[in-house]
Amino acid sequence: MTTKDILIYILFVSLMIFVGLYGAMIIIRKKNGHFEDAVDQHNTPITGLMRDKHRQWFQFLYIYTLKLPVLSRYVRQIRKKLSIIHPYDEISLRYETMKIVCAVATAAGLTAILLIWMSPGVGFMLIALLAAIVIHDLIIDIFMNRLEKKLLLQSIELFSSVRHHYQQHGMVDEAIYEGAEMAGHEISIHAHRIYNALISQDPEEQLERYYETAPNRYLKAFAGISHLVMEFGDHAKKKSSIFLQGLSGLTKEIQLEILRRDKLDYLLKGLNIIALAPVLFTKPIENWARGSFPSMDEFYMSKLGYITKISIYVVIIISYTLLQKLQQNNESDYRAGFDKPSWESKLFRLKITTVLVKLMAPTPGTPKYESRIRLLKESNTRLRIEWFYIRRLVISLIVLLTVLSACLFLHYNAKHQLLYAPVSQVSLFGKMSAIEEKEAQNWAETDRETMDNLNHSPEVTIDQVKATVKIVGDGKMTQEQLLANAERVLYKLQRYNNEYLKWWEVILALFLTIGAYYFPLWTLLFHRKVRSLEMKHEVYQFQTVISILRGVERISVEVILEWMNRFSMMFKVPIQKSLLHYEHGADLALQELKEDIWFPDFQRLVDKLLLAVDKVPIKDVFDDLEGEMAFIFEQRKQEYERMIETKAAWGRMIGFAPMYALIFMYLVIPLIGMSFTQMNAYYEQIQRL
Repeated sequence: MTTKDILIYILFVSLMIFVGLYGAMIIIRKKNGHFEDAVDQHNTPITGLMRDKHRQWFQFLYIYTLKLPVLSRYVRQIRKKLSIIHPYDEISLRYETMKIVCAVATAAGLTAILLIWMSPGVGFMLIALLAAIVIHDLIIDIFMNRLEKKLLLQSIELFSSVRHHYQQHGMVDEAIYEGAEMAGHEISIHAHRIYNALISQDPEEQLERYYETAPNRYLKAFAGISHLVMEFGDHAKKKSSIFLQGLSGLTKEIQLEILRRDKLDYLLKGLNIIALAPVLFTKPIENWARGSFPSMDEFYMSKLGYITKISIYVVIIISYTLLQKLQQNNESDYRAGFDKPSWESKLFRLKITTVLVKLMAPTPGTPKYESRIRLLKESNTRLRIEWFYIRRLVISLIVLLTVLSACLFLHYNAKHQLLYAPVSQVSLFGKMSAIEEKEAQNWAETDRETMDNLNHSPEVTIDQVKATVKIVGDGKMTQEQLLANAERVLYKLQRYNNEYLKWWEVILALFLTIGAYYFPLWTLLFHRKVRSLEMKHEVYQFQTVISILRGVERISVEVILEWMNRFSMMFKVPIQKSLLHYEHGADLALQELKEDIWFPDFQRLVDKLLLAVDKVPIKDVFDDLEGEMAFIFEQRKQEYERMIETKAAWGRMIGFAPMYALIFMYLVIPLIGMSFTQMNAYYEQIQRL
């Protein structure tokens, strides 16, 4: 049974299993009566919104998949990610979860089947698995970004409705309730949650719980402003109230964020697919080149051909990783309940790993140690420095073993080609006939038998080879054929015995291992570079929040820090540290905050907070903000445009790199090299005339 037959058998069995599961679901449905009366494990009636059969199918599929051991864990992971946006609507949460699961399974399955069908084999099965993992991440990101954008658009409608009702009767809680009744489905869930928290007996505690699960900073700010106005009252400032001014500021921030996302999505649209496309086109290009230029077989089956193919896959992985760094919008990095033990932390418990980390990691207190700690903070990663070095060690070890294994495999494959590859006598554009192919295969068998009789010895002479060839060929060869075959066998023997792990390959593996050791560090530097483009805009958002809060009576520096913590992404860890140390000394905590963050604009903001601790009122310290907000907003728009253009330029360069690598490294350059080789062969033949 061939590999393709096995693949067809697997596909057939999978189809039969799917049909069987579908039939079992129908039987269960008939036994249970009406599907609308089915009850899940939480005893929640599946009724109301599930009137159409499409939603009914997804709801039933969700209940069924939770009973399957492996699939249930994957479904719960998707549900956990989506629960940020759909935290309190069980039916919608299940529906969106199963939509993503089915989309991922369909796309990843079709891609894997296509890749394996194009070239059945263990190698392409591994590539298909890698492609399925990448497509899984890509589809989840698309769904999550779509839901986040939908929530932002609905937030603008909610704030507009709340503004309208607040102007009617001046009551914050009632305005939120009435706005929630008119808002979109997703945002109404959060609006009702905020309303229930505001009218509860302990609003602060309930709001803190909401802050831990809120999907974005804008809803946190909306809930906080509503609570402040309800607690301290709304004091009119010129022609507008603090609450209405806050709603206006949040609306502008959301609109700017939507414009930024839309433009960035437009400019980077499709780059992930373009970066992954070479995985699908590697084999077709190889088949076309072999069919059009038969001498290219020698390149694609050689060590250099395999190294080129592996290099292209590495370029694809690196390009996709960097594109993900450029496109990510991680507002859920710091969310209670989403921490899970990392594999680095588990490895750190091993004694040998701890010893290695102590040897490799810098000593605490040294400049290098402080530099690494600052890099981890500024790149917004949640890794401890020990875990970061474990990651570097593990990646470098994997690369070392992979490169050495690849070298051994390439040597083994080269030996196999020398023994079994047909002896080709065609030029670059020529093609052997059926008779010539049979003759080339016979020559290969004769060469292999001759080499076996000589025990693959590297010390044989041309006379010994000629004698053995004559015996194998039963003496039917002419002297000219005998000499040509003997020279060919001798050349093969020399190449065969030269296929072993060489010292320079070990050194190359060590160099690649060193590169892999520094790759996580380079990734963090790239991540910090990308995030530095957004740090300035986060400081602008802090200024917007402070311009709203400065009009509230009894506002304090600590409360402003708490608001900055809710609104922060890039500076969250240092701000949280400052809040923890604030009770032990406000000046000291703010000084540490200033030292932890190198960004000049943020340091100037902290200087003003230091001034407002006990010397100057907050309202007077930030009295210049109100007059500068219009200028700052326009400046932010220009900065956003420059940042988007920079990201778009990087994205285009990174996204098209795999395609360029495929075309030039796997087709153009090898074709040119083979052309020069054939030209040299023709030149030698002309000289012999």
